[in-house]
Amino acid sequence: MLVKTENLKKHFQIGRGQNLHAVDGLSIEIAENEILGLVGESGSGKSTFGKTLIGLHPATSGKAYYKGEELPQRFTAADHLKYSRELQMIFQDPYSSLNPRMTVLDIVGEGISIQGQHTQSQVKELVAEWLIKVGLNADHMSRYPHEFSGGQRQRIGIARAMIIEPRFVVCDEPISALDVSVQAQVINLLDELKRSMGLTMLFIAHDLSMVRYVSDRMAVMYLGTLVEMGPSDQVFFEPQHPYTKLLIESNPEPDPRLERERGFVPIQGEITSPVNVGAGCRFADRCPSMSEQCQRETPPITQIASDHVVSCHLFS
Repeated sequence: MLVKTENLKKHFQIGRGQNLHAVDGLSIEIAENEILGLVGESGSGKSTFGKTLIGLHPATSGKAYYKGEELPQRFTAADHLKYSRELQMIFQDPYSSLNPRMTVLDIVGEGISIQGQHTQSQVKELVAEWLIKVGLNADHMSRYPHEFSGGQRQRIGIARAMIIEPRFVVCDEPISALDVSVQAQVINLLDELKRSMGLTMLFIAHDLSMVRYVSDRMAVMYLGTLVEMGPSDQVFFEPQHPYTKLLIESNPEPDPRLERERGFVPIQGEITSPVNVGAGCRFADRCPSMSEQCQRETPPITQIASDHVVSCHLFS
């Protein structure tokens, strides 16, 4: 396995005696050249997990491994310099993730400049090369972020991450702020880079259809925990956890007539508070299959097939 986590947790202290359980014991494995799709509602901890995994947030507890080597819980400057050569991230918001006071040359070339292995002219050549690879022009390097559209900014963010030629990339909702036509362009670009560079990716998104299309396996998160994980087609077409079923049912039908006729019932109830979470299933208050056991005991991760796991008392 290229990337692995064991019971990884990230809690934020938000007051005296109050801890927000953003990521609460996630254990996953990602093989080399694999794309793992990570889905869930807003606030489920997807982005926090990705940032904790590559050291942008210090872990509260648990372990993360890269190529069999345990990553530090809290990265130092030396750790960032060491691992940034192979671990990178494409951020969600193309408007806030680019420094408005830096030119595209400075933004895209910053990573390789910090590594100190290239001259200034070589950095400029590499930036020009990567701008062309992501569908921009080499003369764009003298411009500032405000001069570009959302799709162009996201391409700049992709170039910034890829110019270092990493092996593992966290794609944090790289298409959520873009128009549908631009989303397809960015997805095709990422697919092309994956094949040409042999990339391994954690692809975070809300759009389950898109995640099924781009990923080899799909993991579903709810309030900081893993509820189901398996091959993308299997999770999408044969979901087992009640939350996964409801999440996939909420995916709209492309045909307006079928969308009107399907009689979809949205997920009922309020989301449980992620602060000082107690025992029990976190989805219990919204689950149509809830029992007393669900409110008392946290469900274990159960293997229901060779490559399919689910966290639910219905299977334990």
